[in-house]
Amino acid sequence: MRSIGEMARDSGLNVSALRFYDRAGVLVPAWVDPASGYRWYDPEQCQEARLLARLRRAGMPLADIRLVLAGWSSAETDLVRGLLQAHLRRLELGLSDARSEFSALRAVLDHRENPMTSSLRTAMTRLSVSAPELAAALDAVRFAASTDPELPMLGGVLFDIEGEDLRVVATDRYRMAVARARTAGHGAGRVQVTVPLPLADAMRALLGGEEPVQLTLDSNRVALATRDRQAAGDCLDHDFPDYRRLVRLPTGRRALLDVAAFRKSLATGPVRASEVRKQDGASYDLSVLQVTDDGTVALCEDGDDNQDHIAVNREFLLEALTAGARDELILEFGAPTAPLVIHRPDDEHTFSLLMPVRLED
Repeated sequence: MRSIGEMARDSGLNVSALRFYDRAGVLVPAWVDPASGYRWYDPEQCQEARLLARLRRAGMPLADIRLVLAGWSSAETDLVRGLLQAHLRRLELGLSDARSEFSALRAVLDHRENPMTSSLRTAMTRLSVSAPELAAALDAVRFAASTDPELPMLGGVLFDIEGEDLRVVATDRYRMAVARARTAGHGAGRVQVTVPLPLADAMRALLGGEEPVQLTLDSNRVALATRDRQAAGDCLDHDFPDYRRLVRLPTGRRALLDVAAFRKSLATGPVRASEVRKQDGASYDLSVLQVTDDGTVALCEDGDDNQDHIAVNREFLLEALTAGARDELILEFGAPTAPLVIHRPDDEHTFSLLMPVRLED
């Protein structure tokens, strides 16, 4: 007999997935210890588990997988071949439809004027920025910036200037961070530039004093100058997503966090291992959160798959808590599929959004 840990190691399905497939009646262990609830598998089931892992990677629905496994164990090859061929046809039709839609979208984009390029970049903009506030703003968003070479438009920090506010924004699709700093001397309309990450880091290194610094935007170049030093370079030649659309979220349930205590709970509390994320091949630990009746946030034990709970990348959550830079932060829950919001009690203009992870396989 193989333990569930050995089965996970040999099959390519993690322990959480094996528990899910047991509950779903797809891959039921040969024996479950009545005292401990621990699952044990026959060695022959490893082949089925590997087959199951392949079928799930191919996107086959669970209803069809049940039939494939049943046909596989009973040597019903015609049934298995028929199900595989039917799923392949669905994938091919779906890919064909997706290609048609993307071709149409590219045609629309080719004929559409870019409003950001035409209206949000000016020939020359100069303004004064509070050095401590800009340093704090960059610290609050830097963790969320993307390093994915496939998405160069996200490989920087957005500087969004409007009125006396400078908002800095970073996102890698799975999280977004927004912060604000005060400015002076900007009397024109809204201006946006995306500062490459190396240049943003160089700017942050200059922000050690208390005196205001000068920020200059000139066509496709941006420069930040102190009294005796300067960091300057080209802006990214890509348009940043309209983050304002992404942060329009309904008010959810709120919980006030003692950050130190919550960080300790996350570091020592239960986690569940994720499947490999298809977008970038990364694996990560999930923390599953719930708001208790008394308004506090609790970590759920592995195996608690209540769909009202919120599963989130633990590392991302820890980084967002650090970026919040407060002893207390507010954690705001919406729907289980809506982003988790973390913001400061004294400043709702500085916040992080974390995308939840679906609990079901």
